[in-house]
Amino acid sequence: MPPLSSAQRSTTASFVNITGANDKTATRYLKNTGYKLNEAVDAYFQATAGGSSSTRDSQLTKLFGSLRNDAEDQKDTLGADSSMTYLQGIGVDLEGASLFVAMELIQAPTIGEITREGFVKGWKAVPSVEPKVEAQKQHFKRLVDALSRERDLFRKVYRYAFVVGREGDQRALSLDNAILYWEMLFKKPGQEWQGYASGIDWLAEWIAFLRENWTRSVSRDMWNQTFEFAVKSKEDETLGFWSEDGAWPGVVDEFVAWYRRKSEMDVDA
Repeated sequence: MPPLSSAQRSTTASFVNITGANDKTATRYLKNTGYKLNEAVDAYFQATAGGSSSTRDSQLTKLFGSLRNDAEDQKDTLGADSSMTYLQGIGVDLEGASLFVAMELIQAPTIGEITREGFVKGWKAVPSVEPKVEAQKQHFKRLVDALSRERDLFRKVYRYAFVVGREGDQRALSLDNAILYWEMLFKKPGQEWQGYASGIDWLAEWIAFLRENWTRSVSRDMWNQTFEFAVKSKEDETLGFWSEDGAWPGVVDEFVAWYRRKSEMDVDA
């Protein structure tokens, strides 16, 4: 059998981190899916699901109930204190990217609130994890460890940050909150927004531009397109991928113009 390529070895390591399976099992599932990580992980969890669906629902519901504070929490919801206690119990850094990993995993409706439905559905989707806090903690650590390497995982977490980060019935994020979340997501254990070649701190440049020039809220499209721009700007620090005829939102066009003017001034100085 020919040796694995570096990309295949990386994908295998990610599979092991996410599922807890051994290398041999990882290689088997990945080969069957053409080394498509998400498909392989889904196939693994479907094949290793233990017990009946109703039994697992019951176990997760019971665990959720044990996390509630009867004096403070509603029947089907963990309030802020109970949510924070649980999140810290599974190893969440409440000031870092791992917060959003947890929010996406359990489909939390808002930061600081966990519903019974989201908790049960979220953990039911990873049937290899026992319905115990310690087992959930171990799985969560594997997800966080993979976050900086797996772009699809990071994209999923990044996009959910917009959903969970909105206040009330708002359709957009306030600029202050968006900047706070970018600062949380674009640093370890998330994926840093720095150029690969010369290490341009694109996150700092982006935030400086917004604070100087942007007074509006951040829409879902702006949020999602910022991620795509981040990916490309890390790989091409000249911003050569950008063009006036591209489909980037106006705020990205304005940022590119601002950054190039600023760079020219720095050179002239």
